[in-house]
Formats: sequence, structure tokens, C-alpha cells
Amino acid sequence: MKGVVFTEFLEMVELKFGLEVVDTIIENSNLPSEGIYTSVGTYSFNEMVSLITSLSDEVKAPMGDLIYAFGLYLFNGLGSAHPEVIENYTNPISLLYAIEDHIHVHVKKLYPEAELPTFKILDKTENSITMVYCSSRGLYRLAHGLIEKTFEHFNGTATITYELLKEDGTEVKFDIIQNG
Repeated sequence: MKGVVFTEFLEMVELKFGLEVVDTIIENSNLPSEGIYTSVGTYSFNEMVSLITSLSDEVKAPMGDLIYAFGLYLFNGLGSAHPEVIENYTNPISLLYAIEDHIHVHVKKLYPEAELPTFKILDKTENSITMVYCSSRGLYRLAHGLIEKTFEHFNGTATITYELLKEDGTEVKFDIIQNG
């Protein structure tokens, strides 16, 4: 998993819960990196699982809710780091439609070893999109937060529902309808 995800996660934890909580979750997690991340480094996904688990235990919040909150937070960090990825789009539906064939292609050029989820578009209209998220990591709640923040970025909102196609969250269908 790319280091930028770790650095953004720890920034979010510090902002929402304080530096003491960051220190506590790093200490309580078994991290080969010892919690020292660079945005361009690559780290084990298991380290993120440990950090999220420790955070959930520390702040007494469900892991899914924390992952969703991180998705909301991560959008701005990724957008700031790579504005060229977002600036080609004028609305959220077109950006979501382009995740697989444009945005992830761009990410792979920057980070060839990145393991990205896939998004299969099932249906698209001017105001809606249905797509299937697939990832062995099951971080569909992160995707949910990123999708919601996409609409906020374009000064809009959406009704986002999802259905687990596989119980472990590795395959999830999102139905997204733009409000207004």
C-alpha cells in the first residue's frame, strides 16, 4: 500500500483525535515500519489494518465508520497532491466514470506497484451511475467516502447506496444518484 495513504491516515487521526492518539495507535500496532512512513514508500496492507484496528479500540468507534471517514478525508489529500487528475472533469459523474480507464491509469504511471481496486461500470446516465467495486482488501467504505467527497468537490450531493455482492466486502455494487 502506498505511503501516501498512511501519511494521510495519520494526519486525519491527528486532526480528529490528537497527536497522543496517533502515538498510542502506533505503539499498540505491530508495525515493521515502526510507524515511520514516507508518501512515496510502499508498506504492507497489514500495517494499515493494525492501525485502523488500534484506532477503533482506542476511540471506541466501529472500523467501518473510521474507514469511511478516512475516505472523506483522503479525497482532499489526493486531490491536492495530484490536481491534474481531477481538473479534467467538470462533474462528479464523469469523474467516477473515468476512475478505471483514466484515473487509475494515471496512478499506475506514477506508482507502477500500486494495488488498486477495480470499478466496473454497469450503468451510467447524466445524473446517475452504478458500478461494482472489487478489491481483495474490502475497503468499500473508503471508496464510499471518496465517492461522497467527489460530489462535494463539485458542490453537489448524491444518494449513495451499496450492496455487498460478497459478504467480506471484496465486491460491492454502488448505486449513485446525483441530487438536484
